[in-house]
Amino acid sequence: MIPAPPSRILQPAGWAAPRGFANGIKARGTMVFTGGQIGWDGQGRFTSTDLAGQVRQTLANIVSVLAEAGAGPEHVVRLTWYVTDKREYLARTTEIGAAYRAVMGRNFPAMAVVQVTALVEDAAKVEIEATAVIPD
Repeated sequence: MIPAPPSRILQPAGWAAPRGFANGIKARGTMVFTGGQIGWDGQGRFTSTDLAGQVRQTLANIVSVLAEAGAGPEHVVRLTWYVTDKREYLARTTEIGAAYRAVMGRNFPAMAVVQVTALVEDAAKVEIEATAVIPD
């Protein structure tokens, strides 16, 4: 008997296919949670003032934290994004998508994007939390 895959995308019948995210993920294994990561480097310095550049660094930070647990981008099942400017996010989806794929590959987990009035770090334009599941 072939074992079930460690995770499965949940796509209700008749729903339009989402672009760049999944409506839901079913997973089994060890859960890993990251704190909210922002677009600064490991020394707390922002390397970009650009939203897409900050997204790329933020995702790289998530991958670094996940690596400490033996996980990678392929194990991410959920991302929650907090952006300070919805219009900028929507205007830059092409660049943000390219930055995402460069770091995360073609793994598209369940995802939410929320606009907030501000983040704790004034220079931050995005903060992202991740949940990953390492298969049993």
